[in-house]
Amino acid sequence: MEPYNHRVPGPADIMTAMERSGVPQDFKALVRHFGLKGEKQRQALHKQLKKLVRSGRLLLNRKDEYCLIDKIDAVVGKVSAHRDGFGFLVPDQGGEDIYLPPHEMRQLLDGDRVAVHLAGVDRKGRPKGTLVEILERGKTTAVGRFIRERGLTYVAEIATRAQDHYLIAANDTAGAEDGQLVKVEIVAYPTPRREAQAKVIKVLGDSDDPGMLVTLAIESFGLRDEWPAKALQAAERCGAAVAEADKQGRVDIRDLPLVTIDGADARDFDDAVFAEPAGEGGKKWRLVVAIADVSHYVDKDDPLDKEARRRGTSTYFPGRVVPMLPEALSNGLCSLNPDVDRLCLVCDMRITANGKVEKSSFYKAVMRSHARLTYNQVHAALGEGKPAARQELAGLLPHLEHLYGVYRGLSRARGRRGALDLELPEVVITMADEHTIETVAPRHRNEAHMLIEECMIAANVQAAKFLRKHKLPNLYRVHPQPEPDRFEELRVMLQELGYKVTKEARTQPRALNKILQQLRQRPDFPVLAVAVLRTMAQAVYQPANEGHYGLALEAYAHFTSPIRRYPDLLVHRGISHLLAGGKPGAFAYSMPDMEELGRTSSQLERQAEAASRHVESRYKCIYISEHVGDEFNGVITAVKHFGLFVMLEDLYVEGLVHVTNLRNDYYHAEHGGLRLRGEKTGHSYGLGDEIRVRVTRVDVEDARVDLQLAE
Repeated sequence: MEPYNHRVPGPADIMTAMERSGVPQDFKALVRHFGLKGEKQRQALHKQLKKLVRSGRLLLNRKDEYCLIDKIDAVVGKVSAHRDGFGFLVPDQGGEDIYLPPHEMRQLLDGDRVAVHLAGVDRKGRPKGTLVEILERGKTTAVGRFIRERGLTYVAEIATRAQDHYLIAANDTAGAEDGQLVKVEIVAYPTPRREAQAKVIKVLGDSDDPGMLVTLAIESFGLRDEWPAKALQAAERCGAAVAEADKQGRVDIRDLPLVTIDGADARDFDDAVFAEPAGEGGKKWRLVVAIADVSHYVDKDDPLDKEARRRGTSTYFPGRVVPMLPEALSNGLCSLNPDVDRLCLVCDMRITANGKVEKSSFYKAVMRSHARLTYNQVHAALGEGKPAARQELAGLLPHLEHLYGVYRGLSRARGRRGALDLELPEVVITMADEHTIETVAPRHRNEAHMLIEECMIAANVQAAKFLRKHKLPNLYRVHPQPEPDRFEELRVMLQELGYKVTKEARTQPRALNKILQQLRQRPDFPVLAVAVLRTMAQAVYQPANEGHYGLALEAYAHFTSPIRRYPDLLVHRGISHLLAGGKPGAFAYSMPDMEELGRTSSQLERQAEAASRHVESRYKCIYISEHVGDEFNGVITAVKHFGLFVMLEDLYVEGLVHVTNLRNDYYHAEHGGLRLRGEKTGHSYGLGDEIRVRVTRVDVEDARVDLQLAE
């Protein structure tokens, strides 16, 4: 290595230098400014500059000069493309999306990070942008249908909003046949005068195979499904059982009757719980939440950590999981399986009968789960009091009843602070095998689900308080207040339905919750609850604590699922650092590090959720395609000028009744667009109305179900 006398400048140094210079700077000018001599230093500077460009803080112009984004009045964000040729810029800093006309989109792909100038408004009054610079391409690969047509060979992208096309050279087809699904590598990005070009790198298979849906989603959404050899080797080195040396220096709670309570199909167990009375009179409880100590086995920047950071989260599909950690850890050594020793990080709380956490402590421990229980099993024994279920859990009943006591207290506390009560219907898709859907049915939550949820929330709150108290850089789970414009739309809609919504409901979830309680009496409550949910901002991970609106909490962090969420692993590392006597300034992560990790973790979470939704919606379509011609009861979930969206009862599959399939008439919107009324017949259809419909057509690829009125 070349010797050097100067420190390699970091992002803060570079930004300060750029601001002081007052003009754009090229690479050579920055090298001179920092007095860098060796090639290693110049490479390090170039790497830092690339990061600043990718993050949207600097822009590299066509003269190869670095510019401050703030100085050129540009807005930086991600492109969201539409299949009709136009698109939107979703700004990094929030605010209204910026419309990008088709001519601006010619050289862009969905997911690109770009800088744009504002250029007035379009005919619909939306802010309009013109492209300044492409900062970073959003993808290097794509998935689509291989097509030979009129002498051309190309791939039409699927599973995305844009459905871009990529020209394929004759020698780059990899033997793909017309109509097959393929994965391509982009070899030339689009320009104003030229289509994108690509080469086929993998033939995925035929599109009519239901098992192809998950493969397609994994490839389309950029999920990582293969493990690097170094990560698998690192997992194997951890062993299959907890080493005796690893148990030293930990609190031994193996005799504590901790249990896991999860779904019947769960395979990895992050958390175990135990409760007992604390003090006299039974008015206080001790709640122990033990979480798998993943951070003991996964060190910062080791092969396992690098791969977990790239994945960000486990992604769940019907009948399949793409895990964040190899199965040797996620289902083995880190999973709190029954009757085996496991390392854990414990949140030990003292809770009053009213659900107030009086005090809490964290410590490292070695535990042994005394039982693997399911939600339905616990609910049958305690919620429903079934004798057979109670007999089956006889030895654990006293401890479970104590947990129910804690739950009732925490539930009261939740009600007092006014956390949003948005119990939305969920659907569970059961697979008979990898290619066959067995059932699509609603999932009903019971008190056992809520018990575990409240215990986890309590531990997450204490983790956030612990980190905040010690001012340690880490990630909080932040749920912002609803945006004013979205909230105004909700207020107008509910006002049309006869409900008064005060302005304070935007900032005080308690006020909004009162309205939800009134709406709960309506038969169309699920529809309205979804409307409320759509006004909410997305929760994100960030080191700046700004509270959690939905849970009505001042500070919240994710602590309870380090097997399947990377931010939880970071929280564990922070708590472990403090427990070992470490100072905040000596932590392995700085605040800028956490800002970047928060952005990537939030992005990967959204990516995983989008992939799951994509597969679920298409599995529903496959299931409902067997019922073309059948009639169902449904509820109108949205009213548009072109027709009615209807949710089919019990299946929770949404379809469209086009306006041409309504009774022959001219239809006009009423009540703020919540109802369509026929001009001549007077027939009307409104949000929440129950109607009977017939399935007429199903398009699995586009996840579209066409309906018509049954009567």
